[in-house]
Amino acid sequence: MPKLKTKGSAKKRFKVTSSEKILRHRNNVGHNTGFKKSSHMRRLKKEVEVPKEISDKVKKSLGLK
Repeated sequence: MPKLKTKGSAKKRFKVTSSEKILRHRNNVGHNTGFKKSSHMRRLKKEVEVPKEISDKVKKSLGLK
């Protein structure tokens, strides 16, 4: 059975924790950050967990399944 290649786009966008959770970055941080409140920007800096419905697809594209 050949090895599975990891999708390059998924490799850049997602991070896997030791407990197999998948984290992603928040959106709306790319530009116009001067208009956003600092409390909002602090909240956007944190990574959030990918929902269970999508995590199987993400794991497959990362080559974990």
